[in-house]
Amino acid sequence: MATGELALVLHAHLPYVRSSQPGSLEEDWFFQALLESYLPLLELLEAASEDPAQAPRLTLGLSPTLLSLLSAPDLQARFPAWLDQRLALLPLALPPHLEAAEALEAQLTHTRQQWQACGGDLLARFQRLWQLGVVDLLTCAATHGYLPLLRATPEAVRAQLLTAIREHERLLGARPQGIWLPECAYFEGLDQQLVACGLRYAVLDAHGLLHALPRPRYGVYAPICSPAGVAFFARDGASTLPVWSASEGYPGDGAYREFHRDLGWDLSSEALTAVGIETPRPLGLKLHRVSARGTPLERKLPYLPGPAEQRADEHAATYLRGRAGELDHLSSAMDRPPLLVAPFDAELFGHWWYEGPRFLAQLFLQAAALGIGFTTLRDVLRRGDGLQICRPSPSSWGQGGYHHYWLNESNAWVVPEWNRASAAMVERVNRGVGSASQLQRLNQAGRELLLAQSSDWSFILRAGTTTELAKERIRTHLDRFWRLLAAIDSGNDPPGGWLAAVEREDPLFPLINAADWATRPPR
Repeated sequence: MATGELALVLHAHLPYVRSSQPGSLEEDWFFQALLESYLPLLELLEAASEDPAQAPRLTLGLSPTLLSLLSAPDLQARFPAWLDQRLALLPLALPPHLEAAEALEAQLTHTRQQWQACGGDLLARFQRLWQLGVVDLLTCAATHGYLPLLRATPEAVRAQLLTAIREHERLLGARPQGIWLPECAYFEGLDQQLVACGLRYAVLDAHGLLHALPRPRYGVYAPICSPAGVAFFARDGASTLPVWSASEGYPGDGAYREFHRDLGWDLSSEALTAVGIETPRPLGLKLHRVSARGTPLERKLPYLPGPAEQRADEHAATYLRGRAGELDHLSSAMDRPPLLVAPFDAELFGHWWYEGPRFLAQLFLQAAALGIGFTTLRDVLRRGDGLQICRPSPSSWGQGGYHHYWLNESNAWVVPEWNRASAAMVERVNRGVGSASQLQRLNQAGRELLLAQSSDWSFILRAGTTTELAKERIRTHLDRFWRLLAAIDSGNDPPGGWLAAVEREDPLFPLINAADWATRPPR
């Protein structure tokens, strides 16, 4: 058995993509993540926890916006029809893709059965895994706001944190102690806000610790404690590179399923319209494999599930052997057991890398034979080992390691808009309101401000994908915010039915508290 442990950390998050219109692009994002990532993850963890030969442990962040989507009754009710729609299209696959189509049909059918068996209540299943000690559940900022770019108004950061904690406790039944910081982004002084909100540990990218002051004695292989009392863990590059790297990582293997080739692009408009899909778009029906490096999309070969599963098993063994060797090397140079922290986006496993859930399942299955033990971040801290006191370095896990991906020529325009709206919210809250109806509007203004601050829209603007959707989301939420504040200030009701329509569209965070934006005297 290797001395030391491996802490897998997954961050499950989607922006608030709830739509009143069935079949929307945003709804597809959520349902595809359900089908390919969240349900397979639950199933593999449940199966591993029931096997006495396995000891699965996983730290899992569930963002508040994702929790809101998972608990939405209308989305739960619409998911089976979404699955049936795709089942109706699979028979149109061409003969070379029959094996892949049959395997995907089996998955869709099994998913429908699994969904019906649990009544669509995934949160209860996550709760049970937490109660069993299999997972440690982290929160995130309320709408995944990029906190370093909100720091000009400290109350905006606090509102993101307190709203998240309140929603986590409401839906999962326990107050979180750990947080996945959006994009692992840290700024000096954030630890003081975390402590004030009752949050005690988080994950940073490697340089968040390696550039800390003083430099940590154990590098990224042990947590540190900030002067304010927050424990910070750091990403181990050797434990993550084989999995996420586009050029060197496992997902690029030619046997694996190709992400970018989708039946939704290949079928005729008439075939799509016949099942209620108005325009060609990715449907989660992928029947090709990655093939040889550099193969253009139109020449990708048919996907073969058997060889892909075999490669996932082999890659799991390779990964575990690599971690065993790394731990052996580190333990010979450290006077405490080393810890390898491997953080990933949860959607990498299944959605982006279709075989990812099988890879995870094989990690837990093969770990004992290869001498690897798993742990959670919370369990590490429960041991009570001494932590070196260091000041973490400002950092993120984005491109370049700092804040450029969320602050550049494509998206910088939104930052002053956030700052202006945040300052207005603080000023309006500090002045107070005079009636229950005004408080209702102020709380809804808080929801709209939080939704406008989602880092996902800035990311999309920089990535250049669905940029018009991102701009529309930001502008819509900010417009609603300013209209609500104007209604409070003027004492005039919004146009008939407008507020009710906004509340129906953005009903998340029912326990939101406008007082979170109040200026508090220094201690």
